Amino acid sequence: MIYPTSFEEKIKFTRIRELIKESCLSGLGKEQVDHMQFNTAFDQVKTLLGQTFEFRRICLEEEQFPIGYFIDVRQALKKIRIEGRFMEEKELFDLKRSLTTVRDISRFFNQKTRDEYPYLKDLADQVSIFPFLIERIDFILNKFGKIKDNASPELARIRREIFNKQNSISRRLASILKQAKKSGFVEADVSVAIRDGRAVIPIPSAYKRKLSGIVHDESATGKTSYIEPTEVVTINNEVRELEYAEKREVVKILIEMSDQIRPYIDDLMGSYDFLGVMDFIRAKARFALSIEATLPDIANTPDFKWQKAVHPLLYLQHKAVNKEVVPLEIELKAPEQRILLISGPNAGGKSVCLQTSGLLQYMMQCGLLVPMDEQSKMGFFEHIFIDIGDEQSIENDLSTYSSHLMNMKYFVKNSQAKTLLLIDEFGTGTEPMLGGAIAESVLSQLNSQGVYGVITTHYTNLKHFAAQTEGIENGAMLFDTHRIQPVFQLQIGQPGSSFAFEIARKIGLPENILADAKEKIGQEHIDFDKHLREIVRDKRYYEQKRNSIRINEKKLGDVLERYQLELQNIKKERKEVLDKARRDADNLLSGANKQIENTIRTIRESQAEKEKTKIARQQLDRFKDKATQQKDEGGQIDRKIRQLKEREKRKLQKQGKTPGTQSATAPAAMNDLTIKKGDHVKLEGQPLPGEVMEVMSKEAVVAFGNMMTTVKLSRLEKISRNEYKKEVRGKTQMPASNVAERIRTRKLTFSPEIDVRGQRADEAIQTVMAHVDEAIMCEASSVRILHGKGNGILRQMIREYLATVPLVSSFRDEHLQHGGSGITIVELEG
Repeated sequence: MIYPTSFEEKIKFTRIRELIKESCLSGLGKEQVDHMQFNTAFDQVKTLLGQTFEFRRICLEEEQFPIGYFIDVRQALKKIRIEGRFMEEKELFDLKRSLTTVRDISRFFNQKTRDEYPYLKDLADQVSIFPFLIERIDFILNKFGKIKDNASPELARIRREIFNKQNSISRRLASILKQAKKSGFVEADVSVAIRDGRAVIPIPSAYKRKLSGIVHDESATGKTSYIEPTEVVTINNEVRELEYAEKREVVKILIEMSDQIRPYIDDLMGSYDFLGVMDFIRAKARFALSIEATLPDIANTPDFKWQKAVHPLLYLQHKAVNKEVVPLEIELKAPEQRILLISGPNAGGKSVCLQTSGLLQYMMQCGLLVPMDEQSKMGFFEHIFIDIGDEQSIENDLSTYSSHLMNMKYFVKNSQAKTLLLIDEFGTGTEPMLGGAIAESVLSQLNSQGVYGVITTHYTNLKHFAAQTEGIENGAMLFDTHRIQPVFQLQIGQPGSSFAFEIARKIGLPENILADAKEKIGQEHIDFDKHLREIVRDKRYYEQKRNSIRINEKKLGDVLERYQLELQNIKKERKEVLDKARRDADNLLSGANKQIENTIRTIRESQAEKEKTKIARQQLDRFKDKATQQKDEGGQIDRKIRQLKEREKRKLQKQGKTPGTQSATAPAAMNDLTIKKGDHVKLEGQPLPGEVMEVMSKEAVVAFGNMMTTVKLSRLEKISRNEYKKEVRGKTQMPASNVAERIRTRKLTFSPEIDVRGQRADEAIQTVMAHVDEAIMCEASSVRILHGKGNGILRQMIREYLATVPLVSSFRDEHLQHGGSGITIVELEG
């Protein structure tokens, strides 16, 4: 049950309906939007939400979902229920196209597994498709929706005769006109005209007696008469009779077709209901994407805990001007926190918080996804009552306060454990002391009935009552006391101050008036409000401290994890260095032993000949020098180990300090490889070298001959000036005829369409840049870029680049039937 009848207007749900209708493809879907209502059947709501969430995935992940023809022909079907009535050609054509869409949707889900789209697959399995009706309509209608010549043998004969007689008329009129021109009755540039469906010859009125026939018309000035020659009157009459026969045959064919459709009208109505439901679900999914809505956890209990919930209309309004919405964090749970009593300053967001609570709960139980964190938990209610705004009525003799009391009477009478109450400015409209007392009694009664609710108030007695009563919890809309402005954030756990004196002081009310007001209200009330402000201030301070500690702990944990990983790497590297040193030492020792043995054997075999002994000793000395050098390198191993151990210390010292000096050769080598303005470079796959005109962060503008383009630095190779001159000299010696031939060949093989789906953004931009450059060189008038829909990020980045290209005159979405926003058409200047 929803109360009052104007509930949807009060929570702005009517605007939600309008936005969903804007995404519908046909009146079928809009009709479903009008029938959308609050649902208290838990399983049905879960099914509706599941269908919408699955279609949201289709919008994000699928590009081939059929949305071609959502056409409503139900009125035409109702018309032919009566025997003898028939569907017109256009109605039959619409029937065929819409049934084709139903068939294509059914095929789409038949190709999917039940795990992918279980709810939508169940829905599609129930629909009937009519391939024989589609075939039959295809047999009698052409691709433009007109009756074919061969729809029946009689129609084919009639149209053949009409064609032959019209040709005969044309030949005879041409002969008469030629003779009239020869006789000088008509001008040389006059041709046959049509008047009232009859072929006639325009002739000056002065000569109309020269041509025998029937005058069908005259010009506005009366100088020209339109005459049907006597020789063709009979044939024209025969053509007219054949046209009447053609119409009768067409009606006969349409009646026969309607007779074949009539037995299936009820089943066809079900197919159009399915088409309307699919249009409706699609519209809900597109609206969910526009407000970044999702499917949270849903339980069949009134308890709920919302995280990062936002008002959808406020989100769209702020999104249009690039503003952020402060999300709502709210929780209601039995038994201690069923009713939340929110207090705080005026214009601080209390009413928005209340409306957000009612609107999101109502949206969810209407089968709409809601904009909140997917980890949130939503409850389920049977009744939602609201009291917001002014309901005074002269006709019903109701004042503002009387209307509030009427609502409270209804709430007390009809509320139960699964009721959600939304009451704004509880107790206002009458004398504060009396209104506060009545409000406290009503609140006590509602609490005893176990209801759930969100209530806003400024009354101090209600704040005290909430603090002392189980089931009711205070909440406060936070206020920045330094800047004297609300922060629109809900804090549950303590009441909020109205900050009346602070706001009055900011507005500029005189201090003597504020001082007099403080005396009148009493020190006890002022101290209470002051203590509330201090609590809020202290809580915000410690919340900030806690957040700061949590952030620092996370940073410390990340640093610790990183250093532990680096320590493991150092240990591993140290082990590898030591193992290599041992292997090198073993190899050195083995080599030394072999060399010494060889030297001794050589000396013995030479029997102490001086020359051979000298050579052997020299070889031994050279090996000794080499071994000494390797020993020195082995000594460097220990130094390297010590350096590895100090790496952690050095990394810490680098933060905020100038790095240590490096060898002179390292910067020089880096400078040699760094590409800067004026350097000569080569591009991968491009034989002609170029000159760097401008260098950006990761890209450079390079001139290749007469063409300039932007490429990534990683794709460029720096070359010397001599290499550049040599390359240019070699390329410019190519005969001009070869260059022209290459350009002509590229024009012949150039394709204006390019597909960048599946590529990363930077890769896609590079591909588009190259394709646009080639299109400009080949003098193409336009190109088609197939980038897909997805979230629209790739499409936006490509269009931002296209906006910077001077020779691009415009770009737009492809026609909806050929790809819509998934394809960009780029028009190039000639």
